[in-house]
Amino acid sequence: MGDKHDNSGDSSGDSSGGDATAKARAAIERTLREAELKWESPSDGNYVVTLPGTRKLSTTCSLIVGRHSLSVNAFVVRRPDENHAEVHRWLLERNTRLYGLGYALDSLGDVYLVGKLPLPAVTPEEVDRLLGVVVENADGAFNTLLGMGFATSIRKEYAWRTSRGESTRNLEAFAHMLRDE
Repeated sequence: MGDKHDNSGDSSGDSSGGDATAKARAAIERTLREAELKWESPSDGNYVVTLPGTRKLSTTCSLIVGRHSLSVNAFVVRRPDENHAEVHRWLLERNTRLYGLGYALDSLGDVYLVGKLPLPAVTPEEVDRLLGVVVENADGAFNTLLGMGFATSIRKEYAWRTSRGESTRNLEAFAHMLRDE
């Protein structure tokens, strides 16, 4: 149907595998528009979405429509400075409760949320649900991950700021760690 992609071997159930790809793209774009999210599409089927947060200012999420699936990838936090085993255990325990995504590490140890969804399952409702999982588990878990993986740096930053009379307002979420400082 005018789709320039080779769809041979696509098992989406459509007479043209391009239909599943086109439907997935339409579902993603509709969801992003309706949610009034900031996004761009650097190439066909590739979406970069900025999800607003409350703990983490924003989370960048990549949605890539492939021949058979939608890939979701979102940066959560850089490689922890300390307590690696504790952080990794926490991530693995959380993975058992996540829908459609899981925490993963890249080759540098940075933490991401990643997942795949078969193209026929890509609907506006599912895209919205996956983006919600990203926000909940990137933004919602951000302070917990910082507290576990960067406690020493947070304490040093707090001490430096208080010694100079600087604001510590954005460190309030870590007050429980700083009481003895």
